[in-house]
Amino acid sequence: MLADPDVAAAVERLGHDLVVRTVREVAQRARDGLLAPEQVVPETVAALPDSASGLRPVVNATGVLLHTNLGRAPLSAAAREALQVAAGTTDVELDLDTGDRGPRGASAVEALVQAVPGAEAAHVVNNGAAALALVATALAAGREIVLARGEMVEIGDGFRVPDLLTSTGARLHEVGATNRARLDDYRHALGPDTGFVLKIHPSNFVISGFTAEVPVSRLRELDVPVVADIGSGLLRPDPVLPGEPDAASTLADGADLVIASGDKLLGGPQCGLLLGREEVVRRLRRHPLARALRVDKLTLAALEATVRGPRPPVAEALHRTGLAERAAALADSLAASGIPAEALESGATVGGGGAPGAVLPSAAVALPGRFAKQLRLGDPPVVARLERGRCLLDLFAVEPADDEVLRRAVLAAH
Repeated sequence: MLADPDVAAAVERLGHDLVVRTVREVAQRARDGLLAPEQVVPETVAALPDSASGLRPVVNATGVLLHTNLGRAPLSAAAREALQVAAGTTDVELDLDTGDRGPRGASAVEALVQAVPGAEAAHVVNNGAAALALVATALAAGREIVLARGEMVEIGDGFRVPDLLTSTGARLHEVGATNRARLDDYRHALGPDTGFVLKIHPSNFVISGFTAEVPVSRLRELDVPVVADIGSGLLRPDPVLPGEPDAASTLADGADLVIASGDKLLGGPQCGLLLGREEVVRRLRRHPLARALRVDKLTLAALEATVRGPRPPVAEALHRTGLAERAAALADSLAASGIPAEALESGATVGGGGAPGAVLPSAAVALPGRFAKQLRLGDPPVVARLERGRCLLDLFAVEPADDEVLRRAVLAAH
């Protein structure tokens, strides 16, 4: 069996053990009389996966740009190319000029500092929660973190920021009420045990009505370090999301340190970004915990290519036009094939803890609800959203080149 050309080619692509297991399973079916002997080879080849990885490419037609269940930000072509280079042997921690050990990922850190006005230094860890844990450990272990009650958030999968902070050995000093906090609340909480004041972007909810919060520009008046977790990862302001905090503006307002995620609105790989004053970043970088939280060469390569390279898919989607025309063309094509399809206006969201409450104008193709499961089980899988019993293919996060993929997927599911 392994000598068969088709099976041998599969061994080269998928590895010996996986193919052998599949051969044995299919051969046993033949021994049990469930399969003709001449069918063993084609059945084996058909049963093998396309790749050695269990992950499958998925078309995101949900209207949620940064869908956590779908891996958040898709990487740019430049970032994917950088991953290919980094997958080999690289100079990630070597100074080629001197032959000595060099600073890890120096070019990626340099790219971040150059991209964010006001950032004296930067450090990268493996996600946003890791960044917050490192800051709490390095600056406030055994001491107090002062933060507003309304910013003690819970995000996805039951993860609570206060639990993370206290797990580092820091104590929390809550100030204000759930809906209102004032500068004097912070001022009265300060003492000799204060490590820093923390400002947390709510990320996935909005409090409206009788509310008040203290911006970073006012917190700067306090005589303690100010750390701002902006969450979604904008490095600079974006007119499409005027209410979303960004790293450059937050540093300009007086934050000593800004924490952000790399795989959200920045559009890069999963990582946690720490940008701010040289003294503070150096202290974080030299803390023993930083070693446990550091990122690998693949992340550094993809991050640098995202920051330096062309606009990534997330930014392209935010600024894309022509969605209504694309939806109309797709609906007309499907209707011509006898499928009840209708183009309509839609509302997309950022997702992934970005721009909570913001609804972005989009367009979708509405199909009967039964299509949702059929499309999800197709090849490639298409993940739509169900709304009022209809299956909506929202085009906000769909690349124009994938409109034909959508069309074929719907025809196959019909």
